[in-house]
Amino acid sequence: MQEAIILVGGKGTRLRPLTNHTPKPLLNVAGSSFIRHQIARLMDAGVEHVVFATSYLASLFEEEFKDFSQDLEISYAVEEVPLGTGGAIRNAARLLRGGPADGPVLILNGDILTGLDLGAILARHKDREADVTLHLTRVPDPRAFGLVPTDEAGRVLSFLEKPKTPEECVTDQINAGCYVFSRSVLSAIPADREVSVEQETFPELVAQGRRVFGHTTEDYWRDLGTPLAFVHGSADLVTGKATSPLVAGPVEALIHPTAVVDPTARVTGGSTVGPHAVIGPQVVVERSIIGRGVTLAEGARIHESVVDHDSSIGRESFLHEAVVGCHSHVGAQNELPGRLRLSCGIRIPARGVRVSGTAVACPTVH
Repeated sequence: MQEAIILVGGKGTRLRPLTNHTPKPLLNVAGSSFIRHQIARLMDAGVEHVVFATSYLASLFEEEFKDFSQDLEISYAVEEVPLGTGGAIRNAARLLRGGPADGPVLILNGDILTGLDLGAILARHKDREADVTLHLTRVPDPRAFGLVPTDEAGRVLSFLEKPKTPEECVTDQINAGCYVFSRSVLSAIPADREVSVEQETFPELVAQGRRVFGHTTEDYWRDLGTPLAFVHGSADLVTGKATSPLVAGPVEALIHPTAVVDPTARVTGGSTVGPHAVIGPQVVVERSIIGRGVTLAEGARIHESVVDHDSSIGRESFLHEAVVGCHSHVGAQNELPGRLRLSCGIRIPARGVRVSGTAVACPTVH
């Protein structure tokens, strides 16, 4: 039986306020919760049993999959106290059903969108008789990441901290958040304390001379941890730059059948529009995510932004790289500056926030 673990215990603080009420892997991406895209890819790779390593709002994962009827078993390993990535993996491993003593187990980070061929990395792991195989990807600027140099045979040489100088950039390869572990390695991770797989488990295995290999590919890869990356990842799935078994084919936008879109509105760039949303006349939605029950009034422009469920954007308001929490209201003729985040339930009056000034008279008597 091929099994997998998905690490979904994080609080998703970089995506607040979207994650104030929903774990990051359960946020909607290209019409489905992100974790459902991952599940679909695991099933395509022949996985028959998956364990969710949960912690934050753990019950919502069981709620999401309570009616899941496809040919896949799902178990839930709840992390009661912080265990780190390594501890979370060990905690989830106790629910694995079996298989060969050194059989491979796929492990995925719950916030990575990738085009990696999961069957290929499993095959590579077996061919090399590896203890651990890491998916590595190359990035143009590796300074924001820890580095993973390998030798000509692909064997991992070390795990390096984020480089501070150009001279320290000895490779452009980084850990891409997908691993294959042999079961004997999983059982060796300490179960009684917090453990970082990146900072402790992997370096220790290399120091012990264990067979730790990198599987470097040029496949699509994106960490969905920030609002802009989250929006771009969703748009890439819709337009076909990234792929998922749950997205039928490249289109300009995914619009839910219950949404109402005025004929004069323009929804483009891989945008998604959720159930019962109302998109008014002359509205422009570009490369954005519009949640369930959202209303966009006439002339609103939404660019690379997220508007969470049951919120409203007033007439001629402009959002650029903004996040609007659920049940919020942005009045008419506002201009929300780049990277602004509105907490859930916020109300902004007409012309309350603008990058440029207006000629409206001051209501205060001087």
